[in-house]
Amino acid sequence: MVTLETPRLVLRRWREEDVAPMAAVNADPEVMRWIRDGSVRDEQQTRDGVRAWENEWESQGFGLFAVEIRSTGELAGFTGLSVPHFLPEVLPAVEVGWRLGRAHWGQGLATEAAVAAVRFGFEERGLERIVSIAQVGNDASERIMTKLGMRPVRETVNPTSGRRVRVFELSSDQYVAAAR
Repeated sequence: MVTLETPRLVLRRWREEDVAPMAAVNADPEVMRWIRDGSVRDEQQTRDGVRAWENEWESQGFGLFAVEIRSTGELAGFTGLSVPHFLPEVLPAVEVGWRLGRAHWGQGLATEAAVAAVRFGFEERGLERIVSIAQVGNDASERIMTKLGMRPVRETVNPTSGRRVRVFELSSDQYVAAAR
């Protein structure tokens, strides 16, 4: 079981008791505004998502981590690595992504968690490149991507939602060079 720790966070695998707080995150229209078509998700959809994320851990050796606040044990949301099957034109690829509840916005937590996930992808899983995908207009996510050292490589349309997205990328060589 992979667990990563940062100064303020624990990134870990999912537990049954994470479903309800993650469902609350997924039920917030403001949180979901930039996710696919902007639809909120209920508890069963969240449970199905957690199951799929755990299956990806088993099949790929990486996945989305539950993000827990170290000081309180509260579930803040997720970050981690997944294969962006929804955007076939970028495949093969591994995407770093995140989703935190609004109470955790504006504190640098998504960046802190994403830095740990990217490090894990390159240093522990030997990935050659990591992408990140954001809908055009999602400036907060693009700022995180830039802080990760990523650069925009294309703009396209997400075929599952019809919305325009930007794809950012970071290669393992760029990651190593920046770490020096």
